[in-house]
Order: sequence, then C-alpha cells, then structure tokens
Amino acid sequence: MSNVLLTLNAGSSSIKFAAFSLRDEIAPLASGQIEGIGGTATFSVRSSCQEKVDTAIYDHGGVSATNHATAIGAILDWLEHSHSGQRVVAVGHRVVHGGVNFAAPIVVDEKVLAKLRQLIPLAPLHQPHNIAGIEAALKAFPEAIQVACFDTAFHRSHPFVADAFALPRRFYEEGIRRYGFHGLSYEFIELRLRMLAPHVASGRVIVAHLGNGASMCAMRDGKSVASTMGFTALDGLPMGTRCGQLDPGVVLYLMAEKGLSAPAISDLLYKESGLKGLSGLSHDMRDLEASDSEAARDAISYFVARVRREIGGLAATLGGVDGIVFTGGIGENASRIREAVLRDMDWIGIRMDEIANRNGSQVISAPDSAVVVFVIKTDEEHMIAEHTATAARLIVGKAERMPATTRASARVRTKRPSVSKAAN
Repeated sequence: MSNVLLTLNAGSSSIKFAAFSLRDEIAPLASGQIEGIGGTATFSVRSSCQEKVDTAIYDHGGVSATNHATAIGAILDWLEHSHSGQRVVAVGHRVVHGGVNFAAPIVVDEKVLAKLRQLIPLAPLHQPHNIAGIEAALKAFPEAIQVACFDTAFHRSHPFVADAFALPRRFYEEGIRRYGFHGLSYEFIELRLRMLAPHVASGRVIVAHLGNGASMCAMRDGKSVASTMGFTALDGLPMGTRCGQLDPGVVLYLMAEKGLSAPAISDLLYKESGLKGLSGLSHDMRDLEASDSEAARDAISYFVARVRREIGGLAATLGGVDGIVFTGGIGENASRIREAVLRDMDWIGIRMDEIANRNGSQVISAPDSAVVVFVIKTDEEHMIAEHTATAARLIVGKAERMPATTRASARVRTKRPSVSKAAN
C-alpha cells in the first residue's frame, strides 16, 4: 500500500486539489478541481501527464456538492476509483492569512484552528472557506497529518517601513500592518528562478502575480522586501472584482454621505469593483480583451497603468532591477497585457523582444536588455506539497526516534486510513 499526499485550496464555491505520491520525494499523480459547491458541481481532474482523466464523473452531470465536506467526499470517491489501495497520510491546505504569529507552515490542531478563525475579518473573501476545507478534511482523514501553508508567511521578512502604516504605533503592535499575500506563488517562483537563472535570483527581482487576484512583490536575494498588498487582500493592484488601492476617505464618504453599512461596503470593494466594476462587463481579462467597448478598454488601461506604477515603486525600493517575472493567469497567458506593461521601459533597463513575448517564450526580454524578463508558470500546489511532506517526515522521524515501547504505542495512534476506509 503506497502513501498519498493531498493538497487542498478551498474557495467559496470551489476546491482545487492535487494528489502526490509520497516516497523519498513527492511525485505528482493528478490535479483537479470541483466548481459550483452549493449545488450541482463540476468535477474535473487531469493526470500528471496532463491527460484529462474525467469530468463530471459522478451523477452523470455533476457532483452533488452542497458544502465542502461533500465536495471532499467526491475527491475521496475519485481516489477510491482511480488509486485503490493507496492511503492519504498527509493533507496540505492553502490558508490565505496567517497573521503575525504564523510565519511558517504548521500542523493543524484545534488551537491552531481557533487562531485561524480569529483572522477571518482580515480575509473575509478567503479565510472562512480555507477553514471549511480544513474542517472537512479533518473529518474525512482523521488520522492524516494536516498542514496549513500560509500566503502571508513569505512576506514576514519585510523591514518595518514596508510593514507599517502611519497610524499610532499601538495599532502596529496589535497586528494592523501590511502582510502581503500570494506568498506560496512567490516562493515557488523564487525556487524556479534560482534554478533557471541563479545570477538573477540572487539579485533584485520584481515578480508580478497577475490574475483574478493580483499583486507584486520585490525580492532581494530571494527574500521578500515589499509587496503591493497590505492588511487585507484588497490593496495594491486592481483585480477581477477587488478595487486595489483606494483612498480611505472614499470609505468614510460612502458611510457618511451614501449611508452604506460595513457589510455593503465590503461587498462593493471585494465583489463589485476591480475589472468587473470598471468595465461593467466582466472580471475576466479574456472577456475584456475580446470586447470592443470603451469601458472594457478603460479597465485594461487602468490595470496596465497600475502595474507600471508599481514596477517603478518597487524598483525604487530595491535600488534598481535585475529581473522581472510575470506569473498568474494574466501574467502567464496575456501577451498583449505584458507588452503594454513593458512598453517604453528603457528608462529602467527593459527592452522587450516582441516576437518572444507573442510566442510565449520563457524569456521575453531582448538579448541586450539590462533587465531580464521571464514568464514562469506558478505552482502553488507543488509548494504546499513540499511544505506538507517536510512536516510529515519530521513527525514520522520524531516517532521513529522514540523508545521502542513508546514508538509502538505511537504507531497505533498515528495509523493512516486507507482510501476505502476513509471513504466510509
């Protein structure tokens, strides 16, 4: 019987998952997602060689997934059908907000869960669903090691000036500070860049994670020194439905003059703004690029302008730039957006190779460009799996170092369920 490591990225109406074989090294088996939780959901999965295994394989039209628990039950069902005899020994979870205290992945217990619940107000769009995924996995795999991996952890190396707001110091001490997000993506990009171009990775790098959620990060020798996102995942760049940078006076005005409540403002800023609000059409950049409406063009222009502005600010923080990386759904796939962002950037040392950019090359800067520009596909699931495997090995190794009598007892307590047993 072989061991399986599962990663879960739980959203409000979806769960992305990946399965890895856990031996001396992790090896990808398959990845997929369940979309439409709360009704008849769509289940899709691909093997590690990218061949589509199946779509909507249950109920001949969808998975009946009314909540995260039933969605994870569908994943269990798939495991039973596709990988019979294997057992889930560890589950890694993406958690958006780790607050001040969680600066590294951690094994989840009830105390950790209680602290994560306290952070829900800081990430109301993500944290409740991350927690729901953890709770469902704890029930489905009660004897597996559960590890929380945080999007904020990578940015805990920030200096004070990149973390603080100009508020009375007591608020900083209470935890009101700039946390930064998309850390798992940035961590993967840093490791990948160090393999591709170690001389660039050891210098000054700006990474643009552009997608439905968007942010940028300045790194020096692989460490985060500044991020465009702040206290919550609202700040910085405009996103699919989130506003990005906003004068706080606008919020005061909406409350005092428009009579909007805090929940109404939250819905406005998180769900009705960004590309969707600017265009009045869609949160999806592909829809906007295909549209001939003036509002769609304005939304794209605003997005590009904000990315260009942040490049300038992060370059100033770093004292120059050696490399820029585009990643995320827009960053990896939207060549026209990349071209617009990098146009007339000679002043900072960037010369783009337009043909390489349009052909989807990994390096899209010209050979004589002082700044090397990369397009690198991110893989947050792989990063979660690596962290989870490390935690699992540490726990197993600790158990193996126990005295014989204690170790035997521990094995009884940490016996891992097979897929079929967990499914029941």
